[in-house]
Amino acid sequence: MNPTFTSLGESYPDLLPCLPDVAAAYDLLTTCFSGRGKLLVCGNGGSAADAEHIVGELVKAFMLPRPLPAPIRARLEAGHGDAGRYLAAHLQGGLPAIALSAHTALATAFANDVAADLVFAQQVYVYGQPGDVLLALSTSGRSANVLHALRTARSRGVRTVGLTGRSGGDMIPLCDVLVRVPFDETPRIQERHLPIFHALCIAVEAHFFGGPAGQLLT
Repeated sequence: MNPTFTSLGESYPDLLPCLPDVAAAYDLLTTCFSGRGKLLVCGNGGSAADAEHIVGELVKAFMLPRPLPAPIRARLEAGHGDAGRYLAAHLQGGLPAIALSAHTALATAFANDVAADLVFAQQVYVYGQPGDVLLALSTSGRSANVLHALRTARSRGVRTVGLTGRSGGDMIPLCDVLVRVPFDETPRIQERHLPIFHALCIAVEAHFFGGPAGQLLT
C-alpha cells in the first residue's frame, strides 16, 4: 500500500477499514490526471469548504515544490522579459481541479431561475467529460444536490468518488469508490474526511511531482 495511506492508518486507527477505498480513490485520481482529465469537487456547508480546500491543495504546491518545466520557463523568459522571469520563478505546477461550490454568480442565478438542487449537476453536465472524476462529499449521503451531481456524472462518463459517513446513504449505488468513515455525527465525519483528503492530495502530489519537476505538465 502507498506509504501515505499506511501513515494515515497509523495516525487514525479508526480509518483502517477505509484504507482500501482510499487507495482505490487514489488510483482513480492518478488515472484521471495522467489522462489530462480534471477533478470536480462538490459538497454543502462544511463540505463545501472542504471542496475548496481540496482544490487549493491540488492547483498549487502542497507538500512538495512544483517548479515549472524548463521549456515553459524558457518560453516565458524569452517572450516577456522581466515579467516573464517573474512568472517563471513564481508559477507552480498544478493539477486541474474545480470546486463547484465556488461560483457564486452562477449558483445563485441557477438556483433562482431554474432549481437550487441542480446547481452542482448543471456544472457537472457542462464541465464533465469522460476521463474526469467527480469527488462528492456528503456526511449523510443523502444531500439532494450532491446526489443529482453524481447521477449527472455517471451519465456523462465521469468517474465518481464519494466521501461520507458510516451508512453511505443514497450515494452507495452512485459512486465508483465510496469512502465511508465509521462515524454517524456530522462533526465526527468531517473530522475524518480532512485527514483522508489530505492523504489523497499528498499521495497524488508525490505521484506527479515527486520525480523530475513538471513530469505531468510538459
